[in-house]
Amino acid sequence: MFGFLRSPAPVSSTQEIPTHSEFPNHIAIVMDGNGRWASKRLMPRVAGHKRGLETVRRMVQLCIERGVPNLTLFAFSSENWRRPADEVSFLMQLFMRALREEVKLLHKHHIRLRVIGETSRFAPELQAAIAEAEALTAGNTALNLSIAANYGGRWDLMQAVNHMVATEPDRHGDFTEEDLRPHLCLADLPEPDLFIRTGGEQRVSNFLLWQLAYTEFYFTDCLWPEFDEAAFDLAIASFQRRERRFGRTSEQIKEKRMVG
Repeated sequence: MFGFLRSPAPVSSTQEIPTHSEFPNHIAIVMDGNGRWASKRLMPRVAGHKRGLETVRRMVQLCIERGVPNLTLFAFSSENWRRPADEVSFLMQLFMRALREEVKLLHKHHIRLRVIGETSRFAPELQAAIAEAEALTAGNTALNLSIAANYGGRWDLMQAVNHMVATEPDRHGDFTEEDLRPHLCLADLPEPDLFIRTGGEQRVSNFLLWQLAYTEFYFTDCLWPEFDEAAFDLAIASFQRRERRFGRTSEQIKEKRMVG
């Protein structure tokens, strides 16, 4: 079941037309609706987060089975610190427990795990667990699983700008996209082909602002704990019906297909 996958070389969708196919190479998901799922069942919100972790496991397996080499999940945004303190505390504990319990299984199935975001705000023990998990799985190639935690798209852009400028302190102005892109999170991966948001909301919520420039968006009312194989396949089917033009016309796409 667990094969070895290769991603196309990362390119900028605004600079050149990336290699793409009927099946996404990179899926990014905003996992929304855990709390509402629990509230509908008269359960505490934290019960929804626990159930949502089961969906994460299911999505990882489905991506490997369907041949999707890259999966990025939005677990905790830089704005989620505004939530009730007890819920934030539980999420941190759940994150720690998931790292401890899941990393060996991920490694066994050749899955590479990394965490993107401003992790310096996390407790030292959580930072250490993240570093250990990333080190253990660094050489794995069956799936690139990226977890966005204390991540924000604007933070990503600002840290990239700061790193870019720091590498060339004597340079003033005329930085280009090519200069900036290597400093962004996930710079070594292809840009997401498909963005999925569960829970009925239709917004990006400060997620991968740079990387989603030409990503296909799919919104569903399905709450994250209910997002199963059938719901996943509906998202894939929607993606496969899209015409990905990257600034070109439909006529150009048709001509290219005829020539090809």
